[in-house]
Amino acid sequence: MLRRISLLLVVSILSACAVIPTPIERRTHADTLTAARGWRAEVIPTGPLDLLAYAPQNIRQALLLTVYIEGDGFSWVSSSTPSDDPTPREPLALQLALAHPTGNAAYLGRPCQYVGAERTGCSQRYWMEARFAPEVIAASSQAIDTLKARFGASRLVLVGYSGGGAVAALLAARRDDVEMLISVAGNLDHRAWTKHHHVEPLNGSLNPAEETERLGRVQQFHFVGDEDRVIPPSLVTSFAERFPSSQRPAVKVMPGFNHQCCWVEEWRSIWQTIAR
Repeated sequence: MLRRISLLLVVSILSACAVIPTPIERRTHADTLTAARGWRAEVIPTGPLDLLAYAPQNIRQALLLTVYIEGDGFSWVSSSTPSDDPTPREPLALQLALAHPTGNAAYLGRPCQYVGAERTGCSQRYWMEARFAPEVIAASSQAIDTLKARFGASRLVLVGYSGGGAVAALLAARRDDVEMLISVAGNLDHRAWTKHHHVEPLNGSLNPAEETERLGRVQQFHFVGDEDRVIPPSLVTSFAERFPSSQRPAVKVMPGFNHQCCWVEEWRSIWQTIAR
């Protein structure tokens, strides 16, 4: 079991409020956010893991689809107690998806988020040490195939927040339809991350840092806050430095940003720097 990995994560998640919303309340919060924008939920079965997606109710067919992938969610109750349900309290990737400036966008949750982890028999390992396991990436890829078909898309932009950045990178390394990979405070090298925080490794998880050869063909943009203590900028820049200079991804360190602030508020202006 991972130990004390939440010393930073729990502080950032729980500092604002001592009362933890129930999984149903967290799902209701996401439903409320999306309903206000005319989006609806869909549970996508992928074999052993069901994944929840949000997408506009009225879909306009287009060749390009941007898929936002959620972070690790509410993984820890305390510094020593894992949660029973990883549904995020504040789904930042979902809020980024809802702020998507132009073109088609959809949102993909992580395994066991939103779908009732206890009810569906989700294994806790999927939000702990095996959060980036091969079967997790396979299930996410299958769900994205479903979303592509819904939108009539042939090309993808993948945007991953925090641990979702690892999922997005691992997907981009394995698919041939990803034209751009974007991470926001992304965990792109979990071995370096666990070493940095002096916690146990994510055994059972694939590591994007070991996929540089395949990722070298994908255009990449990686954003991280200069005040982020969960994913320090040094971890993102060291990931980029693994690539040959001709393939090195763009890294933007955002002044005044941390792991949560101020991505949603500034997302439209950040996107303009990508679209140039």
